[in-house]
Amino acid sequence: MYARAVAAITAALLGAAALLMPGSDARAGAHAHADSPVRAGGTGARPLVIAHRGASAQAPENTLASIDRAAELGIPWVENDVQRTRDGELVVIHDDSLQRTTDVKRVFPGRAPWKVKDFTAAEIARLDAGSWFDSRFAGTRVPTLEQYMRRVEYNRQKLVLEIKNPELYPGIEQQILKLLGNEGWLDRPHLTGRLVVQSFSADSLRTVHELRPAVTTAFLGTPRIADLPGYAAFTDGINPSYGTISRGYVSAAHSVAGPHGRPLGVFAWTVDDADSARQVAGYGVDGIITDKPDVVRDALQNP
Repeated sequence: MYARAVAAITAALLGAAALLMPGSDARAGAHAHADSPVRAGGTGARPLVIAHRGASAQAPENTLASIDRAAELGIPWVENDVQRTRDGELVVIHDDSLQRTTDVKRVFPGRAPWKVKDFTAAEIARLDAGSWFDSRFAGTRVPTLEQYMRRVEYNRQKLVLEIKNPELYPGIEQQILKLLGNEGWLDRPHLTGRLVVQSFSADSLRTVHELRPAVTTAFLGTPRIADLPGYAAFTDGINPSYGTISRGYVSAAHSVAGPHGRPLGVFAWTVDDADSARQVAGYGVDGIITDKPDVVRDALQNP
């Protein structure tokens, strides 16, 4: 039952590592040892670099512009956040309120606190999601997940999709999986190389794992080492804040087998400077999530 999931974990992470390191031994290893445990950092290879909400230091976060910028920088992996509108549309936005990253206060002044769940998709589509960041991005919109997935596919990128605030949106896991399936992202080529679903909610990840065991999942947070075997029943990775971990913690995570018999992977967030990137890479992490993917990539290439 888990054959596709095993392939997903291996190819999704090692395959991306090969893309990030052209001509390296890691590329050769990814092809020659496709069934090896997924431990990019633990095997001495450089960690993967994941653009947090896209290249969010250079373009408005979670917009099509931010993932386009990541593509321009040559970063294959992007990360996003998914929530749901009042009328059931999945949209890509981090905060549960529209206030910080759009002009919702100007457009809908009487509707505080401007929660995503209280607005329709058509209303959100009217909002400017770029001017807050830089006037050059005026008119940028909050994308629907459908729009976002099609741009990621067009750019041939890979995605770490975060289910944001699932407690606010009952059934969002099923809805996301349905959309991913409709967009072709639950077929073997995508599952074996281009998709990870993460969340701060253990219950949400359990639901994803039960519905689609082949989907690679990751828990956001830093569980106690003693609790890692429990998480390994339903998630393939542990994605902690980088300031909460050590080499020992990463080693402990790697010593625990996930639901598909592979060591738990570790993606650390949010690392935005060269020194921290080198430090965290030294812990043996498998990936680094960053607002500044070019800075982190360059730091790892020039230790």
